[in-house]
Amino acid sequence: MSTITPDVVEQVHAVARRARVAARELALLTRAQKDAALHALADAIDDATAAVVAANGEDIDRGQGNGLPANLVDRLRLDEDRVHSAADALRQVAALPDPVGEVVRGSTLANGLQLRQVRVPMGVVGMIYEARPNVTVDAAGLGLKSGNAVILRGGSAAASTNAALVEVMRGGLAAQGLNPDAVNLLGEGGHDAARALMTARGLVDLVIPRGGAGLIHTVVTESTVPVIETGTGNCHVYVDASAETGMAVEIVTNSKTHRTSVCNAAESLLVHRGAAERVLPAVMEQFAAAGVTVHGDAEMQRYAEAAGAVHVPVTDEDDDTEFLSLDISARVVEDLDAAIAHVQEHTSGHTEAIVTADRSAARRFTTEVDAAAVLVNASTRFTDGAEFGFGAEIGISTQKLHARGPMALPELTTTKWVVEGDGQIR
Repeated sequence: MSTITPDVVEQVHAVARRARVAARELALLTRAQKDAALHALADAIDDATAAVVAANGEDIDRGQGNGLPANLVDRLRLDEDRVHSAADALRQVAALPDPVGEVVRGSTLANGLQLRQVRVPMGVVGMIYEARPNVTVDAAGLGLKSGNAVILRGGSAAASTNAALVEVMRGGLAAQGLNPDAVNLLGEGGHDAARALMTARGLVDLVIPRGGAGLIHTVVTESTVPVIETGTGNCHVYVDASAETGMAVEIVTNSKTHRTSVCNAAESLLVHRGAAERVLPAVMEQFAAAGVTVHGDAEMQRYAEAAGAVHVPVTDEDDDTEFLSLDISARVVEDLDAAIAHVQEHTSGHTEAIVTADRSAARRFTTEVDAAAVLVNASTRFTDGAEFGFGAEIGISTQKLHARGPMALPELTTTKWVVEGDGQIR
């Protein structure tokens, strides 16, 4: 890791110190105060839609001029509907229960001491992410509701959009009489600012990376602040021998083509040999219509060829690739055992799905496959905080400690023990 410029370190640490002050103030707010602030921020974003879309247009033009890939342009783009959706996500968060103060467990000991384990805010949460300006709003809203101050380090591709959104939200906080340093943006300093953020141990309590494999690997390996890993999504759909044909075709097609640039899109297709003849012709027709390139074994390529779908031979590298595009690796497997073995070898631990009418097969798949989310007869696109009813999400954790799967309000808290006595000594 290269040396961080001292003035950038001081700039980031100054932001973190202000955020810690704001975090202490947020921890004292009632749910009513936090919910009122969230509604005010949502209204402010709605009112600023034209300015946000204009700022986003600057980012889009700059990104396309610099050759930004189409999938990242899609992640970056904010039109009026997406801005309003981001504002609505804040209102949805306001409607959710406040996790702060929840008693996780408690008891009274034989000596009369009363124990309570209660949820409390993390404190200061750093977000390092790429071209997804909706994360700016989601992180701010979830941070506010859970009593945490946030420091945002978005990618340079979304610099204008993030600056516009944070300016609106800081203004909304100030208008509510709250400390605007509850939401902070590191808009300068480049990679040094990100490194300073993830090594600000003692000032920052938690760092969450969201983006590609390279970004996540860098944060996980270089951070001295605790990290929650939001991993890449090499998501599989396995079509079992007993799968109903129409259901299988719809789930496979939706998982792959509904939106390709997101981490819960399917990147790998496995089909039981016993289902291939009746399922794959229709699947390949859908792939051909959608423009999907099939990275297939010999059998998959034969079905793709017959349907007029673009196809290339599958490689070992394809099996481990998060394409984030209209590409999919595809193989015919002999049985459920082979499918589970393939998934376990190549999964990124995000989302895996089985399509089956056999309850025993479903039970084996959900038990043996190790991932944050395992779905039966449903599209991989459902692994999402909003779809799970959590409101906005801060990310989808693929690690096993503290949080796993879609992360929302409870995952942004820790706990403390409150012990009350009446003079007991040990």
